[in-house]
Amino acid sequence: MLKMLMIPSGNNVARLLGRWHTQSEDETVFVRKMNEAARSLGMKNTVYTDPSGLDKGTVSTAVDQLKLAEAVMKFDSFRQVVALPDADVPGAGRIYNNTLLTADALSVRGIKTGSNTPAGGTLSWAAYKTVDGEDRLILGTMMDQHAPPRDPNGANSLKLVLDNSEKVITAVREALTSATAVRKGEVVGAVDDGLGGRTPVVATRDLTVVGIPGQKVTLAFRGGGQDVVGGSRAGTVVGELTVGGGAGAPSVPLALGSEFPEPSVGARLMRVG
Repeated sequence: MLKMLMIPSGNNVARLLGRWHTQSEDETVFVRKMNEAARSLGMKNTVYTDPSGLDKGTVSTAVDQLKLAEAVMKFDSFRQVVALPDADVPGAGRIYNNTLLTADALSVRGIKTGSNTPAGGTLSWAAYKTVDGEDRLILGTMMDQHAPPRDPNGANSLKLVLDNSEKVITAVREALTSATAVRKGEVVGAVDDGLGGRTPVVATRDLTVVGIPGQKVTLAFRGGGQDVVGGSRAGTVVGELTVGGGAGAPSVPLALGSEFPEPSVGARLMRVG
């Protein structure tokens, strides 16, 4: 059923799966769960009014669809299905995937097309590139691609979105590289003793990130290290520094760059004052 849903856009299968999942003939029960799932993923500009997305009341944005793509591509079974160029389905024969573009050249492995005359052509795609010995997953979404009339059922717009997406995927894969965001020993913060003293916090190793030149990255501190008390030695791990978000975000342990001293008697007296 997942193959028929994702490979040839089985709108009827979407409705059937919705009824099966909720054990209800009322499709609004499943649609309500779809909208709850969208909200949980932070898809603030998405509203579902039917299981397949064909209804004109169903709306979304490329940003929201990218959030959805990131969520569903975490499932092994889903990744395996959307990467199939074709599949044999009992009773339906062989079905073919029109999402894969020039898959061998671009390492495209899904995810899904969508098209009709009002919406134009849309595509959420997943591609890979090996950087520093690891296969890196690249996700993207392109929507609202309209070919000139006549465009029956959005067929020409579907070709347009595939062509334009291929250009974007090619450019992103060519630009994707790795760089050192933080070097071992670099001071990234400090621990304040509350009495005017500050002890530097340093990265314990290089932190390498993968991205596109010019891309801005977000650094965040996470706790989980040892409690810092007077006399804590240099090298005491106090937390970690992460780049970006998500389960696979690169991170590096952070440690005290020097001993965290006991406050002096004078500092304590001044604090009391």
